[in-house]
Amino acid sequence: MATAAKIPQLAWNKVRPAPVVLVSGTESFLADRAIRALRDLLKAEDPSLEIHDIEADGYAPGELITLASPSLFGEPRLIRAVNVEKCTDAFITETITYLESPADDVYLVLRHAGGVRGKKLLDAVRGGSGGGIEIACLELKKDQEKSEFAAAEFAAKGRRVTGGAIRALVSAFADDLAELAAACQQLLADDADEITETTVERYYSGRIETNAFKVADAAIAGRRGEALILLRHALASGADPVPIVAAFASKVRTMAKVMGSTAPGGQLASKYGMAPWQVDRARKDLQGWTEEGLGRTIEAIADTDSQIKGLGRDPVYALERMVGVIANRGA
Repeated sequence: MATAAKIPQLAWNKVRPAPVVLVSGTESFLADRAIRALRDLLKAEDPSLEIHDIEADGYAPGELITLASPSLFGEPRLIRAVNVEKCTDAFITETITYLESPADDVYLVLRHAGGVRGKKLLDAVRGGSGGGIEIACLELKKDQEKSEFAAAEFAAKGRRVTGGAIRALVSAFADDLAELAAACQQLLADDADEITETTVERYYSGRIETNAFKVADAAIAGRRGEALILLRHALASGADPVPIVAAFASKVRTMAKVMGSTAPGGQLASKYGMAPWQVDRARKDLQGWTEEGLGRTIEAIADTDSQIKGLGRDPVYALERMVGVIANRGA
Protein backbone atom coordinates (compact mmCIF):
# COMPACT_ATOMS: atom_id res chain seq x y z
CA MET A 1 0.00 0.00 0.00
CA ALA A 2 1.37 3.40 -0.97
CA THR A 3 2.42 5.72 1.83
CA ALA A 4 0.68 9.09 1.92
CA ALA A 5 2.90 11.94 0.73
CA LYS A 6 4.36 14.16 3.43
CA ILE A 7 4.75 17.19 1.17
CA PRO A 8 2.11 19.64 -0.09
CA GLN A 9 0.09 18.34 -3.06
CA LEU A 10 -0.96 21.30 -5.21
CA ALA A 11 -3.04 21.77 -8.35
CA TRP A 12 -1.28 22.73 -11.57
CA ASN A 13 -2.47 26.33 -11.29
CA LYS A 14 -1.29 26.70 -7.68
CA VAL A 15 2.41 26.24 -8.31
CA ARG A 16 4.80 28.18 -6.06
CA PRO A 17 8.56 28.26 -5.52
CA ALA A 18 10.15 25.49 -3.46
CA PRO A 19 13.64 23.92 -3.34
CA VAL A 20 12.25 20.89 -5.20
CA VAL A 21 9.10 20.87 -7.33
CA LEU A 22 7.89 17.48 -8.50
CA VAL A 23 5.56 17.93 -11.48
CA SER A 24 3.83 14.59 -11.91
CA GLY A 25 1.05 13.20 -14.07
CA THR A 26 0.23 12.37 -17.65
CA GLU A 27 -1.28 15.69 -18.78
CA SER A 28 1.69 17.32 -20.50
CA PHE A 29 -0.15 20.53 -21.35
CA LEU A 30 -0.93 21.29 -17.71
CA ALA A 31 2.58 20.28 -16.66
CA ASP A 32 4.11 22.64 -19.22
CA ARG A 33 1.87 25.45 -17.99
CA ALA A 34 2.80 24.84 -14.37
CA ILE A 35 6.52 24.86 -15.13
CA ARG A 36 6.23 28.05 -17.19
CA ALA A 37 4.23 29.69 -14.39
CA LEU A 38 6.97 28.81 -11.91
CA ARG A 39 9.59 30.23 -14.26
CA ASP A 40 7.61 33.46 -14.59
CA LEU A 41 7.20 33.77 -10.82
CA LEU A 42 10.92 33.34 -10.25
CA LYS A 43 11.80 35.73 -13.07
CA ALA A 44 9.50 38.33 -11.55
CA GLU A 45 11.24 37.93 -8.20
CA ASP A 46 14.72 38.19 -9.72
CA PRO A 47 15.27 38.92 -13.45
CA SER A 48 18.83 37.56 -13.17
CA LEU A 49 17.45 34.02 -12.76
CA GLU A 50 19.57 31.44 -14.58
CA ILE A 51 17.66 28.61 -16.26
CA HIS A 52 19.21 25.23 -16.98
CA ASP A 53 17.71 22.08 -18.49
CA ILE A 54 18.57 18.44 -17.84
CA GLU A 55 17.32 15.48 -19.85
CA ALA A 56 17.13 12.80 -17.21
CA ASP A 57 17.11 9.97 -19.76
CA GLY A 58 20.50 11.09 -21.07
CA TYR A 59 21.93 12.29 -17.78
CA ALA A 60 25.70 12.77 -17.49
CA PRO A 61 27.07 11.95 -14.01
CA GLY A 62 27.87 15.10 -12.08
CA GLU A 63 25.59 17.29 -14.20
CA LEU A 64 23.18 18.23 -11.41
CA ILE A 65 25.81 19.17 -8.84
CA THR A 66 27.66 21.22 -11.46
CA LEU A 67 24.55 23.22 -12.36
CA ALA A 68 23.58 23.65 -8.70
CA SER A 69 27.03 24.88 -7.62
CA PRO A 70 27.19 28.55 -6.56
CA SER A 71 27.73 30.92 -9.47
CA LEU A 72 30.17 33.82 -9.47
CA PHE A 73 27.51 36.46 -8.86
CA GLY A 74 25.12 34.32 -6.83
CA GLU A 75 22.18 34.45 -9.25
CA PRO A 76 19.22 32.19 -8.39
CA ARG A 77 18.92 29.14 -10.61
CA LEU A 78 16.02 27.14 -11.99
CA ILE A 79 17.00 23.63 -13.04
CA ARG A 80 14.35 21.82 -15.08
CA ALA A 81 14.79 18.05 -15.33
CA VAL A 82 12.52 16.42 -17.92
CA ASN A 83 11.90 12.77 -18.84
CA VAL A 84 12.38 11.70 -15.22
CA GLU A 85 10.09 8.74 -15.94
CA LYS A 86 12.92 7.44 -18.20
CA CYS A 87 15.87 8.60 -16.08
CA THR A 88 19.24 6.89 -15.76
CA ASP A 89 20.43 5.17 -12.60
CA ALA A 90 23.01 7.94 -12.13
CA PHE A 91 20.27 10.56 -12.15
CA ILE A 92 18.31 8.71 -9.46
CA THR A 93 21.37 8.23 -7.24
CA GLU A 94 22.73 11.75 -7.56
CA THR A 95 19.37 13.47 -7.21
CA ILE A 96 18.54 11.54 -4.03
CA THR A 97 21.92 12.61 -2.66
CA TYR A 98 21.20 16.21 -3.69
CA LEU A 99 17.88 16.12 -1.82
CA GLU A 100 19.75 15.60 1.45
CA SER A 101 21.15 19.13 1.19
CA PRO A 102 19.61 21.25 -1.59
CA ALA A 103 21.65 24.22 -2.74
CA ASP A 104 20.64 27.71 -1.67
CA ASP A 105 18.78 29.80 -4.27
CA VAL A 106 18.28 26.75 -6.51
CA TYR A 107 14.86 25.52 -7.60
CA LEU A 108 14.89 21.97 -8.98
CA VAL A 109 11.91 20.90 -11.10
CA LEU A 110 11.45 17.18 -11.66
CA ARG A 111 9.00 16.40 -14.49
CA HIS A 112 7.75 12.81 -14.19
CA ALA A 113 5.01 11.78 -16.63
CA GLY A 114 4.09 8.49 -14.97
CA GLY A 115 5.23 4.90 -14.66
CA VAL A 116 7.37 3.03 -12.15
CA ARG A 117 10.79 4.21 -13.29
CA GLY A 118 12.37 6.48 -10.69
CA LYS A 119 10.04 5.32 -7.90
CA LYS A 120 12.84 5.46 -5.33
CA LEU A 121 13.44 9.12 -6.19
CA LEU A 122 9.74 9.96 -6.13
CA ASP A 123 9.35 8.28 -2.75
CA ALA A 124 12.24 10.34 -1.41
CA VAL A 125 10.71 13.60 -2.63
CA ARG A 126 7.22 12.69 -1.40
CA GLY A 127 8.68 11.62 1.91
CA GLY A 128 9.89 15.14 2.53
CA SER A 129 13.54 14.91 1.53
CA GLY A 130 14.58 18.24 0.03
CA GLY A 131 11.59 20.19 1.36
CA GLY A 132 9.66 19.95 -1.88
CA ILE A 133 6.12 20.20 -3.17
CA GLU A 134 4.24 18.15 -5.77
CA ILE A 135 2.19 19.56 -8.62
CA ALA A 136 -0.27 16.93 -9.83
CA CYS A 137 -1.10 17.24 -13.53
CA LEU A 138 -3.64 14.52 -14.16
CA GLU A 139 -5.43 14.04 -17.46
CA LEU A 140 -8.81 15.74 -17.60
CA LYS A 141 -11.04 12.90 -18.75
CA LYS A 142 -14.54 14.06 -17.83
CA ASP A 143 -16.42 16.79 -19.66
CA GLN A 144 -17.10 18.42 -16.29
CA GLU A 145 -13.35 18.71 -15.66
CA LYS A 146 -12.79 20.21 -19.11
CA SER A 147 -15.66 22.61 -18.59
CA GLU A 148 -14.14 23.76 -15.30
CA PHE A 149 -10.80 24.24 -17.04
CA ALA A 150 -12.37 26.33 -19.81
CA ALA A 151 -14.36 28.41 -17.33
CA ALA A 152 -11.16 29.08 -15.37
CA GLU A 153 -9.45 30.35 -18.54
CA PHE A 154 -12.10 33.07 -18.85
CA ALA A 155 -12.26 33.76 -15.11
CA ALA A 156 -8.49 34.34 -15.01
CA LYS A 157 -8.96 37.24 -17.41
CA GLY A 158 -12.07 38.56 -15.67
CA ARG A 159 -14.34 37.72 -18.62
CA ARG A 160 -17.95 36.58 -18.41
CA VAL A 161 -18.88 33.43 -20.31
CA THR A 162 -22.17 31.55 -20.52
CA GLY A 163 -22.66 27.88 -19.78
CA GLY A 164 -23.74 27.36 -23.39
CA ALA A 165 -20.47 28.79 -24.67
CA ILE A 166 -18.47 26.50 -22.38
CA ARG A 167 -20.45 23.46 -23.51
CA ALA A 168 -19.95 24.36 -27.17
CA LEU A 169 -16.21 24.75 -26.68
CA VAL A 170 -15.84 21.47 -24.81
CA SER A 171 -17.91 19.67 -27.44
CA ALA A 172 -15.70 21.01 -30.23
CA PHE A 173 -12.32 20.51 -28.56
CA ALA A 174 -12.87 17.60 -26.18
CA ASP A 175 -10.04 15.50 -27.60
CA ASP A 176 -7.15 17.87 -26.97
CA LEU A 177 -6.70 20.13 -23.95
CA ALA A 178 -4.15 22.30 -25.75
CA GLU A 179 -6.63 22.96 -28.56
CA LEU A 180 -9.35 23.78 -26.01
CA ALA A 181 -7.00 26.27 -24.37
CA ALA A 182 -6.14 27.77 -27.76
CA ALA A 183 -9.83 28.21 -28.53
CA CYS A 184 -10.42 29.92 -25.17
CA GLN A 185 -7.50 32.29 -25.79
CA GLN A 186 -8.90 33.05 -29.21
CA LEU A 187 -12.30 33.97 -27.80
CA LEU A 188 -10.75 36.10 -25.06
CA ALA A 189 -9.71 38.56 -27.76
CA ASP A 190 -13.37 39.18 -28.61
CA ASP A 191 -14.54 42.55 -27.29
CA ALA A 192 -18.05 41.39 -26.38
CA ASP A 193 -19.16 41.98 -22.79
CA GLU A 194 -19.98 38.30 -22.51
CA ILE A 195 -18.85 35.24 -24.46
CA THR A 196 -21.93 33.32 -25.52
CA GLU A 197 -22.69 30.25 -27.60
CA THR A 198 -23.36 32.60 -30.51
CA THR A 199 -19.87 34.02 -30.12
CA VAL A 200 -18.38 30.52 -30.28
CA GLU A 201 -20.43 29.67 -33.36
CA ARG A 202 -19.35 32.89 -35.06
CA TYR A 203 -15.67 32.20 -34.52
CA TYR A 204 -15.86 28.61 -35.60
CA SER A 205 -17.84 29.25 -38.74
CA GLY A 206 -14.78 30.31 -40.67
CA ARG A 207 -14.52 33.89 -39.36
CA ILE A 208 -11.68 33.35 -36.92
CA GLU A 209 -10.24 36.62 -35.78
CA THR A 210 -7.46 36.15 -33.26
CA ASN A 211 -3.86 35.34 -32.59
CA ALA A 212 -3.02 31.64 -32.99
CA PHE A 213 -5.51 30.91 -35.76
CA LYS A 214 -4.73 34.12 -37.65
CA VAL A 215 -1.08 33.04 -37.77
CA ALA A 216 -2.08 29.56 -38.95
CA ASP A 217 -4.46 30.90 -41.61
CA ALA A 218 -1.80 33.20 -43.09
CA ALA A 219 0.90 30.51 -43.12
CA ILE A 220 -1.33 27.82 -44.63
CA ALA A 221 -2.35 30.27 -47.37
CA GLY A 222 1.34 30.81 -48.20
CA ARG A 223 1.60 34.35 -46.83
CA ARG A 224 4.90 33.88 -45.00
CA GLY A 225 5.65 37.53 -44.27
CA GLU A 226 2.20 38.22 -42.90
CA ALA A 227 2.29 35.03 -40.81
CA LEU A 228 5.63 35.97 -39.24
CA ILE A 229 4.40 39.46 -38.40
CA LEU A 230 1.24 38.03 -36.82
CA LEU A 231 3.31 35.47 -34.92
CA ARG A 232 5.60 38.11 -33.45
CA HIS A 233 2.61 40.26 -32.53
CA ALA A 234 0.93 37.29 -30.85
CA LEU A 235 4.05 36.48 -28.82
CA ALA A 236 4.54 40.12 -27.89
CA SER A 237 0.93 40.20 -26.68
CA GLY A 238 1.64 37.30 -24.31
CA ALA A 239 0.43 34.36 -26.40
CA ASP A 240 1.79 31.00 -25.27
CA PRO A 241 3.75 28.96 -27.85
CA VAL A 242 1.94 25.70 -26.97
CA PRO A 243 -1.58 26.85 -28.01
CA ILE A 244 -0.10 28.44 -31.14
CA VAL A 245 1.30 25.08 -32.23
CA ALA A 246 -1.98 23.44 -31.23
CA ALA A 247 -3.87 25.78 -33.55
CA PHE A 248 -1.63 24.76 -36.45
CA ALA A 249 -1.99 21.08 -35.55
CA SER A 250 -5.78 21.34 -35.40
CA LYS A 251 -6.08 22.92 -38.86
CA VAL A 252 -3.50 20.68 -40.54
CA ARG A 253 -5.00 17.54 -39.00
CA THR A 254 -8.38 18.48 -40.51
CA MET A 255 -6.73 19.11 -43.88
CA ALA A 256 -5.12 15.66 -43.77
CA LYS A 257 -8.48 14.00 -43.11
CA VAL A 258 -10.12 15.76 -46.04
CA MET A 259 -7.31 15.56 -48.61
CA GLY A 260 -8.01 13.37 -51.61
CA SER A 261 -11.64 12.69 -50.77
CA THR A 262 -14.41 13.58 -53.22
CA ALA A 263 -17.19 12.60 -50.83
CA PRO A 264 -19.84 15.22 -50.03
CA GLY A 265 -18.93 17.59 -47.21
CA GLY A 266 -21.78 16.43 -45.01
CA GLN A 267 -20.70 12.80 -45.36
CA LEU A 268 -17.10 13.60 -44.41
CA ALA A 269 -18.26 15.73 -41.52
CA SER A 270 -20.31 12.84 -40.18
CA LYS A 271 -17.47 10.37 -40.68
CA TYR A 272 -14.87 12.41 -38.80
CA GLY A 273 -17.12 14.06 -36.23
CA MET A 274 -16.66 17.55 -37.69
CA ALA A 275 -19.01 20.36 -38.60
CA PRO A 276 -19.69 20.77 -42.36
CA TRP A 277 -18.06 24.21 -42.35
CA GLN A 278 -14.82 22.62 -41.11
CA VAL A 279 -14.75 20.34 -44.16
CA ASP A 280 -15.41 23.25 -46.49
CA ARG A 281 -12.69 25.34 -44.88
CA ALA A 282 -10.18 22.49 -45.01
CA ARG A 283 -10.84 21.97 -48.73
CA LYS A 284 -10.27 25.66 -49.31
CA ASP A 285 -7.05 25.56 -47.27
CA LEU A 286 -5.77 22.60 -49.33
CA GLN A 287 -5.52 24.62 -52.54
CA GLY A 288 -1.91 24.43 -53.72
CA TRP A 289 -0.93 21.65 -51.31
CA THR A 290 0.41 18.17 -52.13
CA GLU A 291 0.29 15.03 -50.01
CA GLU A 292 4.09 15.12 -49.67
CA GLY A 293 4.05 18.74 -48.55
CA LEU A 294 1.31 18.06 -46.02
CA GLY A 295 3.28 15.11 -44.66
CA ARG A 296 6.40 17.25 -44.20
CA THR A 297 4.28 19.92 -42.54
CA ILE A 298 2.89 17.41 -40.04
CA GLU A 299 6.46 16.36 -39.21
CA ALA A 300 7.50 20.01 -38.80
CA ILE A 301 4.63 20.68 -36.40
CA ALA A 302 5.47 17.60 -34.33
CA ASP A 303 9.13 18.64 -34.17
CA THR A 304 8.20 22.18 -33.15
CA ASP A 305 5.90 20.84 -30.44
CA SER A 306 8.84 18.89 -29.01
CA GLN A 307 11.16 21.88 -29.29
CA ILE A 308 8.90 24.23 -27.32
CA LYS A 309 8.22 21.60 -24.67
CA GLY A 310 11.82 21.17 -23.59
CA LEU A 311 13.95 19.73 -26.38
CA GLY A 312 14.91 23.15 -27.74
CA ARG A 313 16.22 26.31 -26.12
CA ASP A 314 14.63 28.90 -28.41
CA PRO A 315 10.86 28.43 -28.86
CA VAL A 316 10.54 31.60 -30.94
CA TYR A 317 13.07 30.33 -33.49
CA ALA A 318 11.30 26.96 -33.60
CA LEU A 319 7.95 28.66 -34.24
CA GLU A 320 9.35 30.90 -36.98
CA ARG A 321 10.99 27.93 -38.69
CA MET A 322 7.67 26.02 -38.58
CA VAL A 323 5.84 28.99 -40.10
CA GLY A 324 8.38 29.07 -42.92
CA VAL A 325 7.89 25.39 -43.69
CA ILE A 326 4.11 25.71 -43.70
CA ALA A 327 4.08 28.92 -45.75
CA ASN A 328 6.12 27.04 -48.37
CA ARG A 329 3.47 24.29 -48.20
CA GLY A 330 6.00 21.79 -46.91
CA ALA A 331 8.34 22.28 -49.83
